[in-house]
Amino acid sequence: MDNRLTAEDRKKQLVKIGLMMLRDQPIHELSIDAIAGQAGISRSLLFHYFPSKRDYYVAVISAAGRRLLRVTKPAEDLPPEEALREMLVQFVAFIERRRTAYISFVRGAAGGDDYAVEVYDDTRVGLCRRILTFLGTPEVADNRSSVEYLRIHAWLSYAEDLAIEWSSLPEANRPLTADELVDHTLEALQTLRKL
Repeated sequence: MDNRLTAEDRKKQLVKIGLMMLRDQPIHELSIDAIAGQAGISRSLLFHYFPSKRDYYVAVISAAGRRLLRVTKPAEDLPPEEALREMLVQFVAFIERRRTAYISFVRGAAGGDDYAVEVYDDTRVGLCRRILTFLGTPEVADNRSSVEYLRIHAWLSYAEDLAIEWSSLPEANRPLTADELVDHTLEALQTLRKL
């Protein structure tokens, strides 16, 4: 690796390596020595860019959250109903492609790591805000204690867990195709909103 990268490029490189390693192991199990080795730098130089292991982990998990928001953002010219469907299609595809990393992201938050919880919550708020906008009620996103916000948040958890479990099955054993899974979750959302 080139040791003459700018500080910003080096930080991006180290975060990218962390994201790749996150595919196979939880964030708290990432080896700083292995990451530095893959970047071709010393452990102490990694800590020049990130003052602590926690700072590095925050950068990696934040990048994971931003990536999820970016890849699930539908084209802006789609009608709201199609945009919601496209977001969900990309959400399911993302979980299917990066299942281990996604579970690491979710379980890191569930495990109570403060930085993971905060990033996961911020990401979830971003997704809920997007969904509520597609549903024509963006103002609800500013009232996280409202019943409508809580419903959308719970529905998103349902869609997430369903996609995680569905993607764990061998393709031949899946009771639904990806499109059918999306249809099911959208039907569940409509039903939930009527309660």
